[in-house]
Amino acid sequence: MKDINISEIKGFQIGSAENTAAATGVTVIISERGAVAGVDVRGGGPATRETDLLKPENMVQEINAVTLSGGSAYGLEAGCGVMEFLEEKGIGFDVGVGLVPIVCGASLFDLVVGDGAVRPDKEMGRKACENAFAGIFEEGNHGAGTGASVGKYRGPDRMMKSGQGASAIEIGNLQVGAVSAVNALGDVFDEKGKQIAGILSEDGKKLLSTSDIIKEDIMKQFDIFKGNTTISCILTNGRLTKAQCTKLAAIAHDGYARAIKPVHSTADGDTIFVMATGEIEVNFDALAVLATEQIAKAIQNAVYTAESAYGLKSASDFA
Repeated sequence: MKDINISEIKGFQIGSAENTAAATGVTVIISERGAVAGVDVRGGGPATRETDLLKPENMVQEINAVTLSGGSAYGLEAGCGVMEFLEEKGIGFDVGVGLVPIVCGASLFDLVVGDGAVRPDKEMGRKACENAFAGIFEEGNHGAGTGASVGKYRGPDRMMKSGQGASAIEIGNLQVGAVSAVNALGDVFDEKGKQIAGILSEDGKKLLSTSDIIKEDIMKQFDIFKGNTTISCILTNGRLTKAQCTKLAAIAHDGYARAIKPVHSTADGDTIFVMATGEIEVNFDALAVLATEQIAKAIQNAVYTAESAYGLKSASDFA
């Protein structure tokens, strides 16, 4: 088993685009030949596109792309730009009178970080596609992670900068990896359980525990900050059915629970997509273990690669 770059997973093109000044962006994962896919949405406040068609009982068996974007629900527009780009390339589901690219997606809330009036749009979605075919994908303050932040239970004044992260491995000919844009209400922890990002003390000099603070509020009734959501996509060249992709997405939320505490709140829209190109026969349960690990590592890498920006501190400030 060896670590590989996420871009080395065969059958996918990954790219991102952003408006750095406005603190928002989009990331796209493309499968030209089509990938069997599934999704699992666990958060209480999702913003998603074309997730119903991923139900195993529904007709379409393969998709062409997943978009992860900022901009809250406005950012779903980026998927239209991805559709147009793929249509021009002759990629999509044949409906007899033309091709319809199948583009699923999810968005996170970054409107309070930069210019909330600027959101990912069709043009940015197209640019992300162009970058995908050019091999341009970066972690940290890029793509869907441009305006991402974590530790927001007490609002934006005490949150930290996060970003987008990736992780991938190869075992023989099998490849599996994940891309995550981390915008969680909760705190982020490393593989040993040490907190690496999250809610700050009032003076901004140390990390506190969101879980502990929430428990102290057990008898209080108030609206918590709703600008959250961690969105991810698992990529593999393993052979999976649509039902297995759906189950894998559900299992992989364990990776969220390992790296983010608390997670899946009513104010998060936590979502995981799975895309499988079907090149390699694989033991499903073994793949689920690996994919869950890669999700957790991608989340951690989103924090490690993020840089302080927009007045927000990053993990590097506490290293």
